[in-house]
Parts: sequence; C-alpha cells; structure tokens
Amino acid sequence: MSFEEALNVASRDEGFKATIYAMNTLLIHKGIYTKEEFQALFVEWVEKEQRRKVAEPRRTEASNAYSA
Repeated sequence: MSFEEALNVASRDEGFKATIYAMNTLLIHKGIYTKEEFQALFVEWVEKEQRRKVAEPRRTEASNAYSA
C-alpha cells in the first residue's frame, strides 16, 4: 500500500489530512525521522487498523453465539 492510498483510507475529512501533513512536516523538520520513515510508519498503522476492523466483527459474532 502506498502512502497516498493509506492516507485516502484513513482520512475522514480535510482536517485529518491537514493534521497528518502538519505532524509529518514538524517531525521531519526536527529530525525525528525522514519522510520515508514517517510514510512507512503511517502505512503500517493504516494496515493494522484495517486488519483490526476486519477482525472485530468476528469477535462480536463469536461472543453473541455464546450468549444466545
């Protein structure tokens, strides 16, 4: 997944995109990490969030089966 694809998946509105851009700019400027490192971390987070969202309905279905 590319950074742009991850941003599109994660973005809820323009404010969210602006926040990501601001954090990216600040942390790179301060030398915390490179642009590439930030983008890789962001893509990794989005992919984990997608996997978590897919797994959640299964957990809910399993817990409902036990309570029925």
